[in-house]
Amino acid sequence: MDTTAGGPPDAAQAGRDGAAGAPLPGLRPRGAATDAAGVAVLACCAVWALVAAAGRPARPEGTLLALLAVAAGYAAGRILGALLPALAPATAALAVLALVLVPPSRLSARPDAPPLGYPNADAALLVLATGAACCAAWSCSGRVRRTALRVVGAGAAVTALALGSAAAFAAGIAVTLCSLAAARMRNHRLLGLAGLALAATLAAGTSYAVAVDALPAGLTESLTGQLTQPRVQLWHEAVTLAEHHPLRGVGPERFGDESSGLPPSGAPSSPSPQSAPLQLAAEQGVPGVVLLVAAYGWVLCALWRSSRPTPVVLTAGAALTGLAMMATVDHVLSYAVVTAGAGFLAGVATSQPLTAEP
Repeated sequence: MDTTAGGPPDAAQAGRDGAAGAPLPGLRPRGAATDAAGVAVLACCAVWALVAAAGRPARPEGTLLALLAVAAGYAAGRILGALLPALAPATAALAVLALVLVPPSRLSARPDAPPLGYPNADAALLVLATGAACCAAWSCSGRVRRTALRVVGAGAAVTALALGSAAAFAAGIAVTLCSLAAARMRNHRLLGLAGLALAATLAAGTSYAVAVDALPAGLTESLTGQLTQPRVQLWHEAVTLAEHHPLRGVGPERFGDESSGLPPSGAPSSPSPQSAPLQLAAEQGVPGVVLLVAAYGWVLCALWRSSRPTPVVLTAGAALTGLAMMATVDHVLSYAVVTAGAGFLAGVATSQPLTAEP
């Protein structure tokens, strides 16, 4: 069976070569260009963070650390995904579950409970763990092992609900279902990735519409009740700062310094607008948002060009899109471990295994 149907022609040829028992070939003709585009996007993100911070008491180190974590995770994913296409993501998923469940205070709702000290960031890691487990399931042979890995993925989603994150639970269940449905989309890889891009766009557009009061009153009140009024107020502040400083923003990590004041009660502890796109708009201007969109677009393009089987690609894309949707309503990308995990999953899904996959 051609497991790479729906991918580009050279990827399909790689799948046929692998099925014949020969090692998969090296870089494909356009593979180097795709990797070079990713390097260029990350370099532009780093340079623009420095430009936005120039001449003001800004702190670009957080952005630079996040970019470094993405690059390191992606490199590790490419290497380990080539050597151990099934074992690497499975081990990563189990490691995340162990870090979340083993500490006795993890589920006690303590704000400083490990591993990250923020339940929603831990829940974001669990979404990535769900994707990694389901990717491993598609990369191994044997129905029992595949079922066991999918149970691990579903267990990660349930654990996110135990942490109090209904959004992460929904994202984890959606990733599991998308992974199962991906078996029927082997010839429609591009269509599946386009659907994921549309979902992320709708999430970002909805958060912006709430921030500028562009939705009907009833819908706005309903969403505000679920998102909490303090969070929506922070979004209003971010949009106001972006309108006043559209080019360079107010500088990286200066939202708390430049905003007119946080809500008096119930305000989130982090001095950020609790939304990655709105935070970049306020702190790095419109170019910062454009670069964020370019980075996500490059990930989808790299997945489309990947020689891995389509179910692996779409599963990883669903998990990364779930993380992106969470990032539109929370500051989960502020944690380097989360960005490194996203890079690792993307690297695994775009790696080129040295041996044939089942």
